[in-house]
Amino acid sequence: MSETSKTRQAPGTYFITGYPGFIGKRLVEHIAREDPKGHIYALVQPKAFKEAQALAAKVKGARVELLTGDAVDMHLGLSGEEYQRLCERVTDIFHLAAVSQLGVPKETAWRVNVDGTRNLLELARDCENLARFNYFSTCYVSGDRVGVIAEDELDRGQSFRNAYEETKFQAERLVQRASATLPVTIFRPSSVVGDSRTGEIDRFEGPYYLGILLVTSPLVVPLPLPGNGVAPLNVVPVDFVVEAVWRLSHDARAKGRTFHLVDPNPMSARRVYELIAEKSHKRLPRFNLSARAADVMLRLPVLEKLARPQRAAISYVNHLAIYNCHNTLELLDGTGVRCPPLSSYLDQLVAYVREQYKQRKEGAEIDDPLDHGPLPSSDEGAPAPRSRR
Repeated sequence: MSETSKTRQAPGTYFITGYPGFIGKRLVEHIAREDPKGHIYALVQPKAFKEAQALAAKVKGARVELLTGDAVDMHLGLSGEEYQRLCERVTDIFHLAAVSQLGVPKETAWRVNVDGTRNLLELARDCENLARFNYFSTCYVSGDRVGVIAEDELDRGQSFRNAYEETKFQAERLVQRASATLPVTIFRPSSVVGDSRTGEIDRFEGPYYLGILLVTSPLVVPLPLPGNGVAPLNVVPVDFVVEAVWRLSHDARAKGRTFHLVDPNPMSARRVYELIAEKSHKRLPRFNLSARAADVMLRLPVLEKLARPQRAAISYVNHLAIYNCHNTLELLDGTGVRCPPLSSYLDQLVAYVREQYKQRKEGAEIDDPLDHGPLPSSDEGAPAPRSRR
């Protein structure tokens, strides 16, 4: 198909890292449905292989072939035969695997996020039939920047609040440089939340984690919102992210471009917080805390178990960054794929979370859902409170 054609036709051969993670497993299912005659290779760490096997067996459509390895290892930890097979067959790479724990040591984050990305770019250069290298970055490569942030902006002298942001920034720099010789598309999701239709989510992260946990947690008195809450709280449902990535990865116009996968009209953090409280039948305190005071309060012994992910999330709740998504809106126009407003699916999210709390409390799976967070954590996209898979 000519380069001027808008979309590529299936079938394809796909290589995906970050399986069976939060976004990765849903992307595999989506690709398998959309391209049933295609072939999907999924790179799986040994410790996740049994889980991946069980999930892959249920995928309908394209064949899913699991490869045991790790993005941080030379040749991704694959055998020579496996690596060569990828080089000969793969048409599309989706690199999702990353460490997104906000408090992870910089050395660990660098090894996975930067060195791992470098290894995937080496594979991409060796792929004889590569049509697209799709890289999952994050909006938070903007670091401490405020105001309107464009999709074609990366290095603007910003500082970073944690090793996650810094290493994803450095990794994206590698990918942007590689775009001179490789067919690259970069995706920057904001905080990815549950499915907009079912509410299903298997991790909590960043500001969403803070808002949901504080309001739906079994605290006797809900905590006040840190800061004044005027900053936009940009979250996107996982189903939108997957559908947008699939469409853009097959659009010739997306080659060499970066896309903010965000809500183009986000609500303020305060409004989201209020809506969650209303749906949970809780009354919020009438006063606010400054971000500094909230950080101090979260260090109190009674809230110590609550503090690890929340302290990291406070800076996101109070950050006045607005992510322009012109590229995304332009190329998705007419496809029927768009980010739904949070208000349209908040009921599903809250209902799902409340049901999870109920099940865990009845099953006594954990002593205190505030200790570890109500759901398991994963490691793609925006910041997450816990470690890599």
